Amino acid sequence: MNDDQKRQAWFALFVLFGINLMNFYDRQILAAVTEPIRKAWSLSDSQVGLLTPVFTIIYAIAGVPLGRWADRGQRRKILGLGVTLWSLFTAASGFAWNYWSMLVARLGVGVGEASCAPAGNSLIGDLYPPGRRARAISIFMLGLPLGIFFSNFLSGMIAKRYGWQMTFFVACVPGLLLALLALKIREPQRGGAEEFRVEEAEHPDSPYRRVLSIPTMWWIILSGALHNFNAYAVNAWTPAYLQRFHSMDIGQANRVAAYVLGAVGVVGLLGGGLVADWVRRVRPNGRMLVAALSLLISTPCVYLAYAQPKGKVASLMALMAVGWMLIYVYYVTVYPAIQDVVAPSLRATAMALYFFAMYLLGGAFGPLIVGALSDHFAHGAMIEAGAGAMAEGFKAEGLHRALLYAVPLVSLVLSFVLFAGARTVRADMEKLQRWMRESAGERTPLTTAKAAVIEKA
Repeated sequence: MNDDQKRQAWFALFVLFGINLMNFYDRQILAAVTEPIRKAWSLSDSQVGLLTPVFTIIYAIAGVPLGRWADRGQRRKILGLGVTLWSLFTAASGFAWNYWSMLVARLGVGVGEASCAPAGNSLIGDLYPPGRRARAISIFMLGLPLGIFFSNFLSGMIAKRYGWQMTFFVACVPGLLLALLALKIREPQRGGAEEFRVEEAEHPDSPYRRVLSIPTMWWIILSGALHNFNAYAVNAWTPAYLQRFHSMDIGQANRVAAYVLGAVGVVGLLGGGLVADWVRRVRPNGRMLVAALSLLISTPCVYLAYAQPKGKVASLMALMAVGWMLIYVYYVTVYPAIQDVVAPSLRATAMALYFFAMYLLGGAFGPLIVGALSDHFAHGAMIEAGAGAMAEGFKAEGLHRALLYAVPLVSLVLSFVLFAGARTVRADMEKLQRWMRESAGERTPLTTAKAAVIEKA
């Protein structure tokens, strides 16, 4: 990798990081202003919980064709178009006058944001060699915690001073600027960072079937659904939970959420990326093992955080910070594992299929099910108290129980699914490497010395 290629790779990674930051910034705004919207339109928690599935379902469906497009077309143009679309619909969310107009605006945001992950991960796979991908992806994925951090932190302040509508308007401008920068990215050669350069001919089998024929992909897809169930449930409901159960105002609640759900992710991603790359050199299944262990340790931390009594915000923050920091390790272990077992020409398709399940089966149901559980437990708390009408105190207890019971249980199951994936990933990695060597033949294999130079670049 020469100096110009290095500069291009870093520029692309910087732009992709910014796009991913705004990706999560924009989708988190709704969670930050849930309480004023709920009260303004007299919504139940089930109705509020439905706003996220509308976004995630369209995101999942649109992502599949966009993933195939990213495997065939110019990824920079796909990103530029997608960022422009979701930024404009984010601004349109601020003009929503009722529940249904907000639903329509979120549909538009979902279509635009579906372009980000397949195209972005595919570009990184062609810009960085296998031994450096986890670190590159960790930088790209820093957009997730920082997007959540700034969205909660700034949206809470903006909503408190200027109203919830303004939070959507201010997010539009940086998105449009990043859309222009995306067009400046130079398209790398597909598979250009691999040890073996493979020119793939058209394959008679379906690309989706080829991806799904890889055993590890099934475990990864299942893990994505479970992970996103928790991620979306916690991100969607924690600001509202802090306001109801711990009696914080919208600014205070979102500052706490910014730190325990966002800022800690910087440590989780950067530290996890370094550990994942190091362990992979020792054990081929190291990345998946790191992911499984991180989730296993995270589970009791998150449970104890939500088990804290009213007013114990400091202990909640400490426990949640550790638990959620470990959650972020998932991204820099599982995402590179997908590229370890999938051929370069199918990686955007694989990410699109993974995100389809991740969002349709996980992200779509997390906020909705927790919202429905919250209503159920709130009704139970009302009956236990012998009251004849619903009150905010019962709603607070309902949301508290919903998060306490659902999130740790799903997290525990997720850790065992990742352990199962760690048992199949080595064989799938060896199968891919064997196929790439055979496909390259004597025509384009890199020498061992040249491969070592690329690995260190």
